[in-house]
Amino acid sequence: MSDRIFGLFGLALAIFFAWAALQIEESFLSDEVGPKAFPLIIATILGISSIFIALKPDADPEWPSLARLAEILAAVVVMILYAEFLPVAGFVIATAVASAYLTWRLGSPVLSSLLIGVLTSVGIYVVFHLALGLSLARGPLGF
Repeated sequence: MSDRIFGLFGLALAIFFAWAALQIEESFLSDEVGPKAFPLIIATILGISSIFIALKPDADPEWPSLARLAEILAAVVVMILYAEFLPVAGFVIATAVASAYLTWRLGSPVLSSLLIGVLTSVGIYVVFHLALGLSLARGPLGF
């Protein structure tokens, strides 16, 4: 029964996400695809996946332990804080901190996690900002 509830919740979320994407106003200067395409693709994938989960539930689902649920909740909190601090700290710093924490919680040693966080952040910045020319949130250091 829990899979069906989860599937229906995901379907409701997909419908809300698609509705929110359709509310995006398009500029006359936008590209051919427009700003609605990517969110609608994500909503479609989420919707199809949720329907599958609701229609074909696991016969005997195994829920994670309370400690594992706390880990998942902590990861969600980190992602919410990432979104909140992105405009304040900037893309590079916020992404480095979030990536380092998440890789540490996935089992990497602390120093490796810090290195992975910084390299991930700088790598994404180089590709998206410097190579592709997309704008990313600027922090107090100007990048």
